[in-house]
Amino acid sequence: MTPDRVPTGRQPLVELLAVNGFVAAEEEADELLAAADGDHARLEAMVARRLTGEPLAWITGTAPFCGLWIRVDPGVYVPRWQSEPLAERAVERLPPAGVAVDVCCGSGAIARVLGERRPQARVLACDVDERAVACARANGVDAHTGDLLAPVPPELRGHVDVVVGVVPYVPTPELPFLQRDTFTFESPLAYDGGPDGLALARRVVEQAAPLLKSGGALLLEIGGDQAAPLRTTLAASGYVDITERRDEDGDLRGIEATQA
Repeated sequence: MTPDRVPTGRQPLVELLAVNGFVAAEEEADELLAAADGDHARLEAMVARRLTGEPLAWITGTAPFCGLWIRVDPGVYVPRWQSEPLAERAVERLPPAGVAVDVCCGSGAIARVLGERRPQARVLACDVDERAVACARANGVDAHTGDLLAPVPPELRGHVDVVVGVVPYVPTPELPFLQRDTFTFESPLAYDGGPDGLALARRVVEQAAPLLKSGGALLLEIGGDQAAPLRTTLAASGYVDITERRDEDGDLRGIEATQA
């Protein structure tokens, strides 16, 4: 791509992105222009990368989430706007000086929101991917490497107010139906939830139970028809007040439960 093929104006850039299938072309154009900061050669390079399908946040280095700009390093799962209500609800469930854990934290977006909104609270984050943990730490998050909730210090057992997470929940058979360029750049590790998509979620349900204090909340992002089977797991693990979280279209976005 030569420099004269990349438009310098906002509207021509919007049109270029739109014609190439990017549905949020206006927002993406604004982010690219801001990141280029008037450097046309840099804009050209970034647009060329975006046209290959590379995640925008990896190109600009940041992603918006709950009114914050979150650093997102290449290779790290990009926080989605669909997860914002989950983060906002986690804030509501977290007492001002409480304790929260963001499991499968990725860039640490949810943990960062919790820390910003509840500055007196203790907020930890966990992820099995060392790149994600490093990125979360760069976002000011107290992040630790390990499998699911294993990194949570033993002294917090029974003292956690909120466990929240966007745990991989795409059923393995449905991975081929994700956006065609997803795995050109991203790892299945960020999406694969096992045969029914709930393999990791069930483990988090079990591991969170002894960590949460009575009245503590577990909030997980799920979708499709996963609410009913996960309700069964939650009830068997002693959780009460199990509530489905749905968006304005009625689509399942998450589930919330309280430790008895």
